[in-house]
Amino acid sequence: MKLLVTGGLGFIGSNFILQVLKNSSDFSVTNIDAELTGSDHHNLDELKNSPNYKFVKGNITNKIMMEKLIENHDCIINFAAESFVDRSILDANQFLVSNIRGTYTILEVLRKHKKRLIQISTDEVFGSLKEGSAHETSRFNPSNPYAATKASAELLVNSYVNTYDLDCVITRCTNNYGPRQFYEKLIPKTIFLANQNKKIPIYGKGENIRDWIYVNDHCEAVLRVLLDGKKGESYNVSSDNEIDNLSIVKKILELLGKSSDLIEFVTDRPGHDLRYSLNSSKIKNSLKWNPKISFDDGIQNTIDWLINNSGGKDISENILGSTPWKKS
Repeated sequence: MKLLVTGGLGFIGSNFILQVLKNSSDFSVTNIDAELTGSDHHNLDELKNSPNYKFVKGNITNKIMMEKLIENHDCIINFAAESFVDRSILDANQFLVSNIRGTYTILEVLRKHKKRLIQISTDEVFGSLKEGSAHETSRFNPSNPYAATKASAELLVNSYVNTYDLDCVITRCTNNYGPRQFYEKLIPKTIFLANQNKKIPIYGKGENIRDWIYVNDHCEAVLRVLLDGKKGESYNVSSDNEIDNLSIVKKILELLGKSSDLIEFVTDRPGHDLRYSLNSSKIKNSLKWNPKISFDDGIQNTIDWLINNSGGKDISENILGSTPWKKS
């Protein structure tokens, strides 16, 4: 099967490509990536000599390029997205371009070339939940520009399924962590700063809760949906592992043998959702998927990988994007 993966130099996309090509000879992958924030060629260094992997530099908003690529592949997995909430609050324009216009471009090409699309979305489309967990049919309630653009992309996908009978499936996942994650996100940021004995900024009181899933488990879910997911359906992907931010930072500090004095509470970001939660019983029951990696094992694997692959480099605040707001 010939797969076209968009955004494959990023965190989740690169892990998906590696997992697919390592575990099966039935796939070949073309990776199109615009090399924007979060993209890193080193993520796929080990595939440099692979006959089943090809890289194309380009933007998914380029319809002519996408038409040529989609025509020659069996399936498209759309990981490409601007994804950091903080940056979407400061300037939403690129999120509109990548997350909405990019998805629209792919869908327009699929009207002519009837191939399967797996659209990668997020639990953030449902907004903050005081209690319970969002099901696939729960109401969208995005709280920030990033989440709003991902919800918009989902609506576009569903409209093209209904109007043009396209073969599209949507996956929504909770917070990922693991190897190759860009340094601006909470877990890699905390690991790098703690390892360098630098202050670790935490928004508000660190009470915000996310359901954390190891990236390999998410990639396995995407593959399962690619092969067996039903046209026009959406599937929530979660690990039932809800943890608040402060607890995660404290756990990382403990594992690294660092003092909690490194923690620095900073002014919360605007519209910061308190809690995300997904019910993933649908994919577990219908596609027989279940997460395999415990948080304890996953966080230790992540620490080991990031420290061993950092090359001793100093991660500046500009890269980390620690906070654009004043300290409390």
